[in-house]
Amino acid sequence: MKRIYLDYAASTLLDKSVKKAMDEAEKYFGNPSSIHFEGARAKEILEESRRKIAGILGCKSGEIIFTSGGTESDNLAIQGVEGHIVTTTIEHPAILEPSKKRSDTTYVGVRNDGIVKPEDIKNAIREDTRLVSVIYANNEIGTIQPIREINRIKGKAIFHTDACQASEYLNLKVETLGVDMLTLNASKIYGPKGIGILYKKSNVKISPLIYGGGQEGGIRSGTESVVLAVGLAEALEIAQKNRNQESERLTELRDYFIKTILDQIPNTELNGSIKNRLPNNANFYFKGCSSEELLIKLDLKGIACSSGSACASQFSEPSHVILALDKSEEAAKSSIRFSLGRHTNKKELDYVIKVLCELLNR
Repeated sequence: MKRIYLDYAASTLLDKSVKKAMDEAEKYFGNPSSIHFEGARAKEILEESRRKIAGILGCKSGEIIFTSGGTESDNLAIQGVEGHIVTTTIEHPAILEPSKKRSDTTYVGVRNDGIVKPEDIKNAIREDTRLVSVIYANNEIGTIQPIREINRIKGKAIFHTDACQASEYLNLKVETLGVDMLTLNASKIYGPKGIGILYKKSNVKISPLIYGGGQEGGIRSGTESVVLAVGLAEALEIAQKNRNQESERLTELRDYFIKTILDQIPNTELNGSIKNRLPNNANFYFKGCSSEELLIKLDLKGIACSSGSACASQFSEPSHVILALDKSEEAAKSSIRFSLGRHTNKKELDYVIKVLCELLNR
């Protein structure tokens, strides 16, 4: 059976060009902190990757901190700042979990369409607010948040955004967005697993989570992986180079998929805004259906999708994102996320629609 993969929001396969660049980087095995030739060459390759990423984001290379992935970058942003913070109820668990451990966090809700209102963020900001963190594009329902508008009203607070889902489809220029910190993850953009970055504006001070040899400007100790850094830089360059063309292609497929499902399957709702939405995201509430049961049946039919964040799949709790849309617990346990990618085509979607109709119209 040919498998149909519609869980690109959870993970992507390694791009061939990225793998080729990583294979070439394998030659430079020295520790980038060593002073001998092998170490110096590894350091040079590492810094080349840092400069490439900085060029894409429109920042200084010294403002790029390599981490083990999006989760660590988010934790570094949240835990590295002292004082009151403001965030939203639809953030990734990598933001919400460390936020819960802080003594002073304000959570701002979203509208029924999954979009936060900038004025609600403004009303939550206090004199002592140190950090505002709002996800750029939600990982479950794909809603794109008004980052630029929030920047204009955030006052003196540091502004962080998790851009892991946005990096394949949206503008990442930090000056345009107006962010002080930004999280990226290679595994969402056809790069290697195990590496991400935190962009940190040079005048922003944060405390490390990991102490040791003082790598990454003393913010993230530990021997850097040159190979993974090369992979991230190459993947990000490809993603941003092709984002307009790929966004247009996937938007057309997404809209066809959404319209057909809503037309052919009764008692079905789309979760989140149709207008302010990632090109690759379609999240449905299938009334009266168990998402867990449906996922198993779809998997047996060769279709891979999910009920929400892969990071939260080990828990049986209903999706906090769907609940934040003012929907019921039943809706949160009856919703499925289909996330499209570079290898998705209309023929595959037609098969998925056919299977869904067979399973749900019974």
